[in-house]
Amino acid sequence: MAGLFISFEGIDGSGKSTQAKLLANAMERAGHDVVLTREPGGSAGAEEIRSLVLEGDPDRWSAETELLLFTAARRDHLERLIMPALAEGKIVITDRFADSTRIYQGTRSGDLRQMVDQLHDLVIGHEPDLTFLIDMDPDIGLSRAKGRGGTEERFEDFGADLQHKMRAGFLNLAQQYPDRFRVIDGTRDIDTVAAEVLRIAYEAVKNRKSNA
Repeated sequence: MAGLFISFEGIDGSGKSTQAKLLANAMERAGHDVVLTREPGGSAGAEEIRSLVLEGDPDRWSAETELLLFTAARRDHLERLIMPALAEGKIVITDRFADSTRIYQGTRSGDLRQMVDQLHDLVIGHEPDLTFLIDMDPDIGLSRAKGRGGTEERFEDFGADLQHKMRAGFLNLAQQYPDRFRVIDGTRDIDTVAAEVLRIAYEAVKNRKSNA
């Protein structure tokens, strides 16, 4: 049976990383073979690129350079982790995938969306089966993200205006790809959000089995 590929998307501080972990833990407890990963990262080469793009001054890279770096990281991630796991019938859950690049690099500086899509088609050519968009008020999300006190805050340092722009972009993507996107209200308590996510994920697993 082919594997199932699930991604989590959302603005910084939306709670998507927490929900990805909770889903992975719940599905593992139910006996599923699960791989939890993240982007940028997930493979040795991609993790090296992660520090380049998430740390440092906000103006460290242009949007075009970021796009090339993220695409290189994603290709390595896809080759070395995602595709082999899916071929073995595993459930792969990733904290961000190509939709983040469509929004962050595709709209942050001018309009690079066409370039993003062209690179994706040429180098990646793979979409998740199911994408959870954890929706959150950008001001609340930014406050949460900055409160973590970590070093990977380059995109948070662009400020609230970018976060508002990114939220609108993600919601537009959800309308553009309704077959795989599920928009989840992330303002509710963690357990309520996790229960909805788990229910939808199990529906996807059930459909995968019926179509196998």
